[in-house]
Amino acid sequence: MQKKLVMLFMGFVLAFVFLAGRITYINASNGDKYTKVVLDQQQYDSRTIPFKRGDIVDRNGTKMATSERIYNVILDMKAMLSKDDYIEPTIEALKKYFDIKEEDIRKLMKTNPSGRYNVLKKGIGYKEAKKFNIMKNSEKYSNVQGIWLEEDYERKYPYNSLASDTLGFTVDGNIGSNGIEASYNEVLNGTDGREYGYQDTTSTFEQTVKEPVNGKTVVSTIDLQVQSIVEKHILEFNKKHQNEARKGTGSEDTAVIVMNPNNGEILAEASYPNYNLNKPRDLSAYYTKNELAKMTDKEKIKTLNALWKNFCVTDTYEPGSTIKPFTVATGLELGVLTGNESYNCTGVLRVGGHDIHCSHRNGHGMQTLKQTLENSCNVAMMRIGAQIGKDEFSRYQKLFGFGTSTGIDLPGEASTEGLLYSPEKMDSASLATNAFGQNFNVTMTQLAASFSSLINGGSYYRPHVVRQIKDENGNVTESKDPVLVRKTISQETCDVVKDYMRGVVTNGTGKTAAVKGYDVGGKTGTAEKLPRRNGKYLVSFIGYAPQKNPQVVVYVVINEPNVSDQANSGLATQLSADIMKEILPYLGVEKISDSKN
Repeated sequence: MQKKLVMLFMGFVLAFVFLAGRITYINASNGDKYTKVVLDQQQYDSRTIPFKRGDIVDRNGTKMATSERIYNVILDMKAMLSKDDYIEPTIEALKKYFDIKEEDIRKLMKTNPSGRYNVLKKGIGYKEAKKFNIMKNSEKYSNVQGIWLEEDYERKYPYNSLASDTLGFTVDGNIGSNGIEASYNEVLNGTDGREYGYQDTTSTFEQTVKEPVNGKTVVSTIDLQVQSIVEKHILEFNKKHQNEARKGTGSEDTAVIVMNPNNGEILAEASYPNYNLNKPRDLSAYYTKNELAKMTDKEKIKTLNALWKNFCVTDTYEPGSTIKPFTVATGLELGVLTGNESYNCTGVLRVGGHDIHCSHRNGHGMQTLKQTLENSCNVAMMRIGAQIGKDEFSRYQKLFGFGTSTGIDLPGEASTEGLLYSPEKMDSASLATNAFGQNFNVTMTQLAASFSSLINGGSYYRPHVVRQIKDENGNVTESKDPVLVRKTISQETCDVVKDYMRGVVTNGTGKTAAVKGYDVGGKTGTAEKLPRRNGKYLVSFIGYAPQKNPQVVVYVVINEPNVSDQANSGLATQLSADIMKEILPYLGVEKISDSKN
């Protein structure tokens, strides 16, 4: 028995030695041939099939971001060099069909003669690929060897810089950076497919394909037409004031939000300076070649980050007098105000040991409650703030959403929690200045959402930029319904405050915001930036239409306008009027004449 086992073991050993010897012989004599078969199977018959990233469309289905099929030109250098007859025809084909320089190919022949995966060119379009494939399949070009086209997708933005803040862009193929591209990255991305197969000169071909799962389509709340109108007027403003008082654009920032106050949908959101989404790192629109050459890499990165920011979401600032309607609304809601009050403005009020001035240094004189809003009287607001008291004032600040995140579905929302006074830390002077919009910060998104509740009857909706998610067949897989977060004020208070803000446009500081044929209301803002008395201001206007049942809110902010007198809210009211003149008819907002019929 032991002898039989020994004989069997020796048989296995001899068989193993024979097989090892045979493999060594085959590898030495025909190794390249079999290696090529394996690699050919990997490159041609076993390959990744890339998914298509989902589109981003406006509310009407117009594509604002899409992925186009492209091809990368790959050269299997070892295949090309396997026969002398292949070299020149293959080089000629690369030159003719893909405009690849001959010297680059010949250099690669020397530096990497055995390379099986050389990317010669990226981003070849369908037409070029089709011409090459027709050529490749003809017998005439049988000596063209080693060239193959790898499928891929390239992210494209048909409208270049339009809605750049809201859309964002992609890096490294399918990683969203900023905007919807980042916040909905997982939704937009799909899963790569795979093709498996086996083929050689003597075997039959068997193939298994696992199809890719393409990304989903994101339907935004943005209206392309409204967005285009907004950006056109922002650009016109900045061109008009470029290099006026100082070298540079017409402002440090010019930003606009257009919102539906009845559901939190953002119809347009833009800021300037903006950038081309197809070339997000291109700074040539704002700097000369010499200026760019002098920039360090660190300086360029800092400049790009400033360019890519979404001012409407990421920047905080003191709101100024656009807060005054909220102060009045708080007083009315608490019963502290009845609407019959009058205040004597002498131009200054001493509070907590400080002389705090009104915007009208000589004083407004006697003002009704409505006139205090129409004429933007600081003294009256300080007195109202004192009547409300710091505890209730702070409570209503938070109720309106100041100091808290709005939860907008965009990345990078700034926090203002640390920039708001708690009742314990709010002294009388801080209460006074907060009452007219100084010494605390907001974001544009915060103020637009809060203001919407002020004019829609007190319903605070979460602001958002996406309406629906659809699959690649157009089926709705998820609806982003409006989210009612809380109630802020009563309908009665809303009606009074709206009446006062209509007066701001008809009789007060916002006259140039009026649009012929429409009931427009709103509030101006002029915020002196820190440090005080340095001549730098942020001016703004937030308006709505129509008066009876507001359908649209337009919020304009101009940070440090490039003019000699920055404290001119008329710059913002005029920009708002220019935008409203075009978007109100487009959106079908009711005219005054229509309401009388």
